[in-house]
Amino acid sequence: MGIRTFLVGTASAIALFSGAAHAQGSDASAPDADANASDIVVTGYRASLAKAIDVKRNADAIVDSISAEDVGKFPNTNVAEALTLVPGVTVDRQFGQGEKVSILGTDPALNRTLLDGQTVASADWFILDSPGRTFNYALLAPQLVGRVDVYKSPEPRIDEGSIGGTVNVVTRKPLELKPFTMAGQLGYLYNDRSKKGDIQGSALVSWHNEEGTFGILASFQRAKDRLRRDGVETYGTMKADQWAGGNADNPVDSRDNGCVGECATTLSNNLDAISPNAFGTSYFEQGRERLTYSATAQWKPVDELTLEASWLKIDATYNNLNQSMYAFQGNTWNSLGALTGLEVNNGIVTSASFKNALSVLDVQYREAEMKSDTYRGKARWDGGTWDLTVEGGLSDADGGTKRQVFLEFLNWADYTVNIGGAPKSPGSLSYATDVQGNPNAFVTDPGWSGNTVTKPTSDKERYGQADLGFDFDGALKRIQIGYKYRHHETGQQYAGIALNGLGVAAAQFDPKTVAGNYLRGFSGVNDQMTDRFIISGPSMVDYLEGQTLPTPSIFAAAEFTAGNWNIQEDINAVYAQANFDTGTLRGNFGVRYVNTKTDSAGYVCNAGAPCNSAADWTWQTTKRSYDNWLPSANIAWTAQQDLILRFSAAKVMSRPNYADMTNYFWLSDTVLTGGGGNPNLKPYTSGNLNASVEWYFKQGSILSAEVFYKDISNYILQKTAPESYFNQSQGRVTTYQISRPYNAGSAEVKGFAVAYQQNLPYGFGILANYTYSDGSGEGGQALPYNSKHQASVSPFFESGPVALRATYTWRSKYFTGIDRGDNMFVRDSDNLDVSATYNVTPQIGITLSGMNLTDAEYYAYANTTALPRGVYRSGRKFLATVNFNY
Repeated sequence: MGIRTFLVGTASAIALFSGAAHAQGSDASAPDADANASDIVVTGYRASLAKAIDVKRNADAIVDSISAEDVGKFPNTNVAEALTLVPGVTVDRQFGQGEKVSILGTDPALNRTLLDGQTVASADWFILDSPGRTFNYALLAPQLVGRVDVYKSPEPRIDEGSIGGTVNVVTRKPLELKPFTMAGQLGYLYNDRSKKGDIQGSALVSWHNEEGTFGILASFQRAKDRLRRDGVETYGTMKADQWAGGNADNPVDSRDNGCVGECATTLSNNLDAISPNAFGTSYFEQGRERLTYSATAQWKPVDELTLEASWLKIDATYNNLNQSMYAFQGNTWNSLGALTGLEVNNGIVTSASFKNALSVLDVQYREAEMKSDTYRGKARWDGGTWDLTVEGGLSDADGGTKRQVFLEFLNWADYTVNIGGAPKSPGSLSYATDVQGNPNAFVTDPGWSGNTVTKPTSDKERYGQADLGFDFDGALKRIQIGYKYRHHETGQQYAGIALNGLGVAAAQFDPKTVAGNYLRGFSGVNDQMTDRFIISGPSMVDYLEGQTLPTPSIFAAAEFTAGNWNIQEDINAVYAQANFDTGTLRGNFGVRYVNTKTDSAGYVCNAGAPCNSAADWTWQTTKRSYDNWLPSANIAWTAQQDLILRFSAAKVMSRPNYADMTNYFWLSDTVLTGGGGNPNLKPYTSGNLNASVEWYFKQGSILSAEVFYKDISNYILQKTAPESYFNQSQGRVTTYQISRPYNAGSAEVKGFAVAYQQNLPYGFGILANYTYSDGSGEGGQALPYNSKHQASVSPFFESGPVALRATYTWRSKYFTGIDRGDNMFVRDSDNLDVSATYNVTPQIGITLSGMNLTDAEYYAYANTTALPRGVYRSGRKFLATVNFNY
């Protein structure tokens, strides 16, 4: 209520300035459209930075911008990586490249990414991901982009749904380019870990008539990347008392078997010590190919009317093969009584030895894809002192895993797991007899050999909106009102079936030793791990296709049934916004009202049923409706010609992730863990305060600082509790630890960011920024994806035909969520990219780029760095590109 009262008072004060300034017949709330009206001809990196500064300086809200050259030239393959140069923006690189973006310390799901102001339907490829509100930047071809604007403070005219900020990707338009423009790239991308390279290419052609009344633009881009991610992994944690009869399902005590003497004493004295439930190596291969097509047409039949139609198609494949080989020291039935040795340090089991205990090789072959089609139409009438814009469109996407073929191979052997060197050395796995290099040692269990699964997802958006604006003389420059309707539908289909009766050794599927650089960069690993074997995924699939396999069913297991769900969301929004400018004081204020109706549907298991047949389940729909009034105000004061002070106050909201709003859950039958949704979640709301000071001390230069505060209500976090379900692999009901989202109460994020940009003598220049973000929930709970510290520095040189640039980014550790009862974090990491360009002619240039030159380590851990959960490296990338512009 305090922020709303402030906003009302601010609006009243601003109204007093009406009639005090000269006429201005344009929408001052939007960044200057001319910032995107330049052609594609390379005019230098300095010119692109100058455009970005102009957008920031002329905006009424707190905005940062990246121009076309930033995105199109470096880094060449990913828009998210370019955003790291924006103060307060951090990127998550779980699979080696930027896919999720956080703004001002908030979860990626609490930020929105729009394409020309509208939502683009999206989907994820990874089988463990469910449809959410995050945007996967790996799907966005950078060649489409004319400018990227990051709104850190909202305006009523901009779609709601962001707590941290809104990213608006502005595409190129034919009437904003030269009468004829042709541009393209041809390149070769090489990964030094997978040791594979692929040809990349893009082309753009744009034309408009001499009168500038009709134009068309078409583009195509192909990007391909064959990556390999090496890692060591653990799968949940357990207490040491599980080896001392503490497991209710199998209360076997190792002290009655091989854990005697010092082992028994150590175990008895450390029953609450924490150990990995399983530990081993991961080998992940993926081929990523993205084809992007786009077309835009503009027509001005009369001076006042502009018609626009656009189309965007994304066709991407993400087929992957995962092979995890691990010691399963926490297995209920095969390892709890096999402990023979134990070391404990600071409450962590740092080393444990076992006799004839279980090891597992999980091999998952997955066919994954993402396809998206977006169509938009727009008409704008400019009546001089008033304008009307009507817009509508649809966007459809489908993705997910179309097929997974999974075989599980088992082995019993003597081994030792040691994580005592973590985090520097994440761990080692040693066998008395090397089974990691012996494919004959791992054989499927005829009782349960694996499964075959399909898990496709879909995402659809329909929208229509109308915006009416009136321009005035005096201090009050513009009043804008509008209405928007959005219908969004997201769903997931999940089916599978167990593969039984297969007693086959891994040796049957064309095994081979991993490449010589496997686990390069990992400290403390041994030769058994680096020389492990892998099998051929296609060979495994060919073998299974030659068998008589059962048909996947959504009722084959509780996890499959509950994984089928559908969300329908209808959003009606109206807004009113006033823009003002007194000469030294400008900005906007207004309010956005939004009504949200959701239907969350999915299967729910009937009370007391074993949940293993169709009769045990009921399709259930939960309906919710809520209203939000979202006032906001932005004020910019030009204290002197080169100094601008800004202030913003707003109430904002963000809706829960789609999967979090469902009855959905997933299970791991072997480690007895899982996760699910909650259809009773409330939306996030937040009171946001932002302020900044910007000193434009020299042409093309800026020194700025900003502070931010977010008071968030209904924050959503995960909690873990026991739930009982039918265990497909064991053929009986067992107890699982299930993590589900819930409204955890209030949270706050506060911090500051500083940025510096300057053109230096002799062709040099530099960009640098630092962000401090302190976020916590009730009881001091960490907030997802909030790094307390983040910094980047990017020196560059540009003189004549030569341009050089380097970008170094670093972020401190960050919390990612709760998994299987553990608080999950990612350790601090850094990244270095460099590029060198030589312009042979004004139209032709050659660029050499190196990305992830630090071969950054992605180190996820549970509660403490001494308990690694997944430690990965994805390799360095090198790209050679020939660019041409005519």
